[in-house]
Amino acid sequence: MMTINAGLRIVAGFFVMLSVALGYFVNPAWFLFTAFVGLNLFQSGFTGWCPMVWFLGKLGFKKECPVS
Repeated sequence: MMTINAGLRIVAGFFVMLSVALGYFVNPAWFLFTAFVGLNLFQSGFTGWCPMVWFLGKLGFKKECPVS
């Protein structure tokens, strides 16, 4: 089973690539979604809070094992 951290990176990367494609091919306003994803990653680095982490946990992704 995939970990929450790996799942978070996959989801964030997918959203960034999708929003860049939509911004290029559909409407430049989609670049605002790219900025939203980046801003959320930025703030979660400082606060430790990210809604997607909670959601992935509810989906059954496992937490990281502490290194000892």
